Amino acid sequence: MKNIINRIVITCILTLLIISCGSEEKTSVSKEKNSEYIEITMEQFNKNNMELGTFKEQDFPKIVSATGMIDVPPENKASVSATMGGYIKTTPLLIGDTVKKGQLLVTLENPEFVTLQQEYMELNEQLVYLKSEYERQQTMIAEKITSQKSFLKAESDYKTSIARRNGLKKQLEMLHISTANAAQGNFTAIASIYAPIAGSISKTFVSMGSYVSPASSILEIINNDHIHLELSVFEKDIMSIKKDQKIEFEIPEVSDQVYLGEVHLVGNSIDENRTIKIHGHIEDESDYNFISGMFVSSRIITSTEKRLALPSEAIVPIDDIDYVLVLVKKENDTYYFHQEEVKLNGNFEGFSLIENTKDFKQNTTFLTKGVFNLLGA
Repeated sequence: MKNIINRIVITCILTLLIISCGSEEKTSVSKEKNSEYIEITMEQFNKNNMELGTFKEQDFPKIVSATGMIDVPPENKASVSATMGGYIKTTPLLIGDTVKKGQLLVTLENPEFVTLQQEYMELNEQLVYLKSEYERQQTMIAEKITSQKSFLKAESDYKTSIARRNGLKKQLEMLHISTANAAQGNFTAIASIYAPIAGSISKTFVSMGSYVSPASSILEIINNDHIHLELSVFEKDIMSIKKDQKIEFEIPEVSDQVYLGEVHLVGNSIDENRTIKIHGHIEDESDYNFISGMFVSSRIITSTEKRLALPSEAIVPIDDIDYVLVLVKKENDTYYFHQEEVKLNGNFEGFSLIENTKDFKQNTTFLTKGVFNLLGA
């Protein structure tokens, strides 16, 4: 029994020694809890690749935040509709299909198309007689054989019929119905609608057999060959926005990647939300698969200013307060640091802008690398 107890005691002692040794190995940097200073030996400083530094003047941008969307120019977006109502006869395209300019999109069927062609043919035939009568009256009025009234009526009938014929011809051409066939009596009840621009189908609003009126949209085509930013800036910021200013933007729903652009146009009217539209061009737009309608969050860099800053890794937040380590002294091979609060006003390219620089002496030295091992642990 005594031997068993001795073994248990020895086992406990060995376990405590192992735990103690292990904890000592994990602690590479010491922090004196009972001192107002944090002490770091030269060996610890070098082993943890720590660095010292002072305030540096850095360029910090003045930024105006804006939101908006990826869009295309008006000439790169087309809403396709019919010039006359009709029933959808064929609609072979789906959303996402690519189309060329002049490609057949849909066909419409309507008996009224036949009536138009019939009227066109009848007027064509009448014009042969009306033209002959007009020319006869011209000759007769010159020889004073006929009355002025008869001549004016012949002239009016002829010119009115020409106007009606030209109007019908234009309507048939807009429906893409051959006027040559109509003049020969070859009528059709089908009208074709062709793509006004090249691009891809972004929306469709009809199905086979549905009736569309002239005011109804049939489908929408968007050409993404050239895209831009359409941003909204609040009225209070608009005076600082100028052409050619740099834009940084993100597409939050897609990735955290930052894209670049520049201000191209600034709107000159305020909408009902007290915002103004900003038109921006995108750098290297062809390198990205942007889609019209994507939401963007952007920052417009209006100017830059020189401010005192520290590397961002020199600052550690603790309970919503930001701290740095200030070098107080160096004795023998030991650095002595004191924890101080700083107030930040933004970050840029790895540096943090310090607002309360006046709280520190001009040549104050800070621990700029390795701070988290001491304060963040």
